[in-house]
Formats: sequence, C-alpha cells, structure tokens
Amino acid sequence: MQLISKTYWGGAPMNMRRPPDAFEVENLILKAPDFREHRGLLWTSKKNPKPKTAIIVMHPRGDFTHHYVIPRLIEAGVACMGANTRNPNNDVTTTHEEVILDVASCVSFLKNKRGIKNVVLVGNSGGGALNGFYQAQAKKPKGQRIAKTPGGRRTHLNESEMIPADGMVYISTHKGEGMIMNEIIDPAVVDESQPHLSDSALDMYDECNGFKTPGKIDGSDAQWSHYDDAFIKRFRAAQIDRIRRIDAIARAMIAENERAEQLHNDPDFIKLSPDRQRDILRREAFEPVMTIYRTMANLHYVDNAIDPSARDYGSIFSQRPDLMNWKFFGFGRYATPHAWLSTWSGVSSLANQLHDLPQITEPSLFINAGKDQEIFPKTDAIPMFSAIAAKDKTYVKFPNARHYFEPEFGASEAPDVEKLMDVVVPWILERFGA
Repeated sequence: MQLISKTYWGGAPMNMRRPPDAFEVENLILKAPDFREHRGLLWTSKKNPKPKTAIIVMHPRGDFTHHYVIPRLIEAGVACMGANTRNPNNDVTTTHEEVILDVASCVSFLKNKRGIKNVVLVGNSGGGALNGFYQAQAKKPKGQRIAKTPGGRRTHLNESEMIPADGMVYISTHKGEGMIMNEIIDPAVVDESQPHLSDSALDMYDECNGFKTPGKIDGSDAQWSHYDDAFIKRFRAAQIDRIRRIDAIARAMIAENERAEQLHNDPDFIKLSPDRQRDILRREAFEPVMTIYRTMANLHYVDNAIDPSARDYGSIFSQRPDLMNWKFFGFGRYATPHAWLSTWSGVSSLANQLHDLPQITEPSLFINAGKDQEIFPKTDAIPMFSAIAAKDKTYVKFPNARHYFEPEFGASEAPDVEKLMDVVVPWILERFGA
C-alpha cells in the first residue's frame, strides 16, 4: 500500500536542487562539549574565502548538510555549515539537552577556529525549535542553565561553552517536537500495547465524529471533514491525557533502572548471590525502547476550517493520514524513556518555542509557508512570532509555498526556494554583511 506523499518520492525535499557556483566544501568531524562526535559540511565561496558571516542549518535528526538555503547564501559570500546532530536520521535516543551541545560545537568552531564574526542560526522545521532551545540556554550564564533532563539525568550545559548566535532565521518552524506530538497523537488508543484497540468516541477518522473517508487510496478525491467544537475540545484534552499516560510509563521504566542502580551501590550488594548480582546489573544497564503507535492524528490534516490556510488535504507525509496513522513512517514512533520525555512529550519536554522565544532578543526573521501541512497560522506561526522578544523581528508569509518550499512533483527547479532566498539573503547581508 503506497501511502507516502509524492514529496518524498524523489528524495529528501529539503535538499538543494543545484550546487552553488564556485564553491568549496569541507568535510568536518566536530566534537561537542560532552565529547560526542558529529559531522558537518562547511560550504564556502571561492570568491570570498574569508567570510565574516556564516549560517548554521541543522535539525534534531534530519540531514541538512545539503539544505536548499545553501546555494544562494554561498553565492552571496556567506559561509554555510550544514551539520548533523549525533543522531542523524534516528531520534530513538535523541535528548534535546544533549543535541543542543552539537549546535554549540558548530558555533564554537566557526567563531573560535575560523574567525567568523557573525553566526546566524537557520532553523527549518524542527531545526527552528532546536535553535531556539539552544539560543535560550546559551544566553544564560553557566550555573543558570538546565541542570537535569526531564528524565532526571544530569546535563552538561552548565560546564559547557555555549556561544549565543548573532541572528536567527526561522523557516516553517514548529513549536517543538513535543508540542507537535501533543497535536498529532491519536487519543483513541486505549492500550499502548494493543494499538488496534480504539475508543470510537475519540477517533477522528470515524465518520460518526465528522470524518469523510476518501474513496481512493491516493486521497485524490478527499473532501474536507468537519468536527464540531465539542468533539474538538474532547479530542484535544484526550491527546494530552494520552501523553501523560505515556509519560508515566516512561518514568516507571526509568525508576526501575534507578532502583537497580541503588541496589548495585548498596554496601550489601557484594553479599548477594552471583545470580542476583547479575540480575541487578542487567536491570541497571537495561534501556527499553518504547513504541508509540498512531501519531498521525491532527484534526488540521482533514478539517481546514479549524485553522484555515491554503494547504492541501492531508499531512506532509501522506494524503491519507487516516491510513498512514497505522504505518511505521511518521513522528516519534520509537523512543527510549529519556528521549520520549525530553523530545516527544509536549507535557515534559523543555524544548518549547513558546518558552524559549521570549528570551531571544537577537535579530529574527520568521518565515511562514501558506500551504504548510504541519505548521498552521493561528495555531503555530502567529503565536511563535509574537513570542519573539527581539525588537528587530520580521514576519514574511509565502502564501503558496509548502513546508520545505518544494516544487510540484517531478519539477527539477524550486521557484519557491528562490523567492524565499530573495528575502533571506538580503536580510542577512543588511544586518551582518558577507
């Protein structure tokens, strides 16, 4: 059953459609302050070998090393670092209090080793929330940063060099991966271990609740559904209830590890039998992986009246979210307990743009794509832009652009990317130069 959107048929939609003119690229192995290595590509212009301004484009798990913003910025004389975090293409263990240290190593490398004066963080999609979380923590002095992850582990933030960026660019960014999960998780799931059990009263894909089932597998005949206010209210509350239930499962798993650690550290541990010692050590070492089923259930996917925009029916991943909800491909399907609490739980995660943006005063450019199927105007874009504390902040809307400014399927060029860069390039050059 082919359900994935055509956007992904030709490869990753965030990749550049053409290489820059007259460029050099350097393959880097970077080391974060906690000694974890990650990789990046540093793109520079042969015409401007010593730029004073550079951008960093990253995502918590996506590979942005060939991101579509790079060619035009290189040709304008701005250096571009496309970097991966320590968890490329896999967020099973992604803890945000760790991956922002990967952002820190990129900023430090550019400033301290390459003599870059101005660093601008370019955040696309989840990269915006990653950068916002980093910048909010970097602006705090050591000793005032987050000391423990939501799962209770000690962070390395208070002893790490974290140099704040000089400017921020947000492109189709969301409020945080946990905040996204709050709105896409299916509240009809009754039992986390039995994904087929459903509460029909909370099933957004049940026609009794207002859903209109498409007749074709590809969703080409889909019609917008309509949910009444009472159902919307129950549905949203039940989504948070499910998040809290999963949080409780994650914390119970962590507590079991901690209990084993306490037994291991007890002076009487050595008096136990070898079998008992071995069992305790295994339980201390054990790190379970949680499976989070059915995470493609945002009412916005099929009801355009809740938050009207020019978007197409469905999600960024599929025109049949009612069926894609049951597939593996999607948001946050697997996570360790610590990763769930830090990254995917909108109740527990500290990576929340609405908390971070009020702490960011650096010049900020906020870009909204009018046809975005994951970021919505009243729900996401306007509240985030309003939350930015910077006096120099700019909001630009591209009414007909999609999430990654990707073109129609099969097109070799991306005209919306060029229109976007007609805004981004001069905004950066006017404030920071090349």
